[in-house]
Amino acid sequence: MMNNNGFSTGEEDSRGPADQICCLLDDGERCRKQAGNASYSKRIQKTVTQRRLKLSIDSHARHIYICDFHKARIQCARTKRRRRDSEDDSNETDTDLPEVDLYQLQVNTLRRYKRFYKVSTRPSSNKAQLSETIMKHFKTIPIKEKEILTYFIYMVKSNSNKLDQKNSASAEAT
Repeated sequence: MMNNNGFSTGEEDSRGPADQICCLLDDGERCRKQAGNASYSKRIQKTVTQRRLKLSIDSHARHIYICDFHKARIQCARTKRRRRDSEDDSNETDTDLPEVDLYQLQVNTLRRYKRFYKVSTRPSSNKAQLSETIMKHFKTIPIKEKEILTYFIYMVKSNSNKLDQKNSASAEAT
């Protein structure tokens, strides 16, 4: 709802006008379902492209809102991908996860990682090549998220870490 000075009062429906229809073309044909509050963002476009869904935005649409049907279809495609990747244990990673910028690490740290995990690289790799190769390896390491988070919370609450335990064990041995 607009007040008399033209500013939004925040009371209007976030879906926009009731007559707005989905902005997508489904296999070349414009969707006629009512648009919801989900927008066709760059991230969703990337998922649509990667999953080869036959969806595209209508160039004549004046908004980027999609219907709940297409929203669910895209989310389902994303979920199927995650499930397949974890079951197959493939080297392909989920693009929704944030990336770690390994380039910010020192070259010696990258080399230690390379040596520890026995990652093969060209002998004369520069820092950019080394960080890219290590990132590819890093993404393939399987994680048990629930177990790791539980252990992390335990360590934070108990105010200790593995390094403290190793140092105290080696100090007691001497």
